[in-house]
Amino acid sequence: MRILVASDKFKGTLSSAEVAAAVGDGVRMVCSDAVIESVPVADGGDGTLAAAAAAGFELVRRTATGPTGEPVFTGFARRDEVAVVELADVSGLSRLPGGEPAPLTATSRGTGELIAAAIDSGCTQVILGIGGSACTDGGAGLIRALGARLLDADGEELAEGGAALAAATSLDLTALHERLNGVEITVACDVDNPLTGPSGAAAIYGPQKGASSEQVDQLDAALTHWADLVARTTHAPTGVRAVDAGGALGVGFSRRGVADLRGAPGAGAAGGVGFAALAVLGAEMRPGIELLLELVGFHERVEDVELVITGEGALDEQTLRGKAVAGVAAAARKAGVPVVAVCGSNRLSEERLREAGIEKAYALTELEPDVRKCIAEPVPLLRQLGERIAEDWSFTMTATERGVV
Repeated sequence: MRILVASDKFKGTLSSAEVAAAVGDGVRMVCSDAVIESVPVADGGDGTLAAAAAAGFELVRRTATGPTGEPVFTGFARRDEVAVVELADVSGLSRLPGGEPAPLTATSRGTGELIAAAIDSGCTQVILGIGGSACTDGGAGLIRALGARLLDADGEELAEGGAALAAATSLDLTALHERLNGVEITVACDVDNPLTGPSGAAAIYGPQKGASSEQVDQLDAALTHWADLVARTTHAPTGVRAVDAGGALGVGFSRRGVADLRGAPGAGAAGGVGFAALAVLGAEMRPGIELLLELVGFHERVEDVELVITGEGALDEQTLRGKAVAGVAAAARKAGVPVVAVCGSNRLSEERLREAGIEKAYALTELEPDVRKCIAEPVPLLRQLGERIAEDWSFTMTATERGVV
């Protein structure tokens, strides 16, 4: 048996590598000669650095500004002139001290500091994963860390956070443009929300970051003001909704100075970091899982296996909307390789799984109905699922190789 395990993390429980190790141990208990490769995957959110490290990138450790201003120990991944920066690891919800949200003042500055460190170290290509942010600052903190100056009516530097954007009157991008000269930035993103409005960064994700309904309105107004200022600074026509050539996330957007990108799919990602990346950094935006699969060499590795095992903590409708599992299944199906999934719990019907290219799902809750036990002791249960997968698939694959089926 030749198997490729390409699982996302089980959030808050196991890393991608730990999931793969446990499942692999179970498979070998049934098929001791199984050849198992592990390729941790992610969709641009937390786990992206780990996936890059598994692909051979070197982790470069740095201290940067956390979402509420405190220093955090983080870093970026590097291979030759390519750097991978994970927003979640420096400006994410997990970096809030004591888990206390700061919806009005949280900043993306630390993410910009990591991009700056990567560029200063000689990297000319930056892959930025922007899931899981704690801030709704429109990416203002990020671009300021790269040299932009954002001032109020008195000529003073603006405070950090989304709420302060309402007082912004001047944006100077001169030093930023000098620093980014010759640098290509690609954003890994799995959402298509615009920056503002009822489907925007504040309305959809603000409550998850602790914002009340009044604060959501405050942040949305501030982001609108911010988008107007960026449009004036980059000479984009204010209020024009950007439309990409193919009508889908990931198709090349216009570069800065050509269109107002507040309405672009993904502009509202990570509290508006997507908007700043598109409108100010001139970044290209791509679906996170597609980009990460290329990064870890999935397409080359899948050609030599008979089965792909993917997975995440919970399989549900969100899984099918650009998440890692759906991306792995689509890529494996294109290569003609069957896919099964392991998970903590499964809320998808067999029909929905098949539509996504997943032959079968194996859930921890099938073995242990108590979810708390599944979370506390997932490794033995994953090993059992690995055994089940081997029992279900070993004869089929062996027979196929012999030409029997």
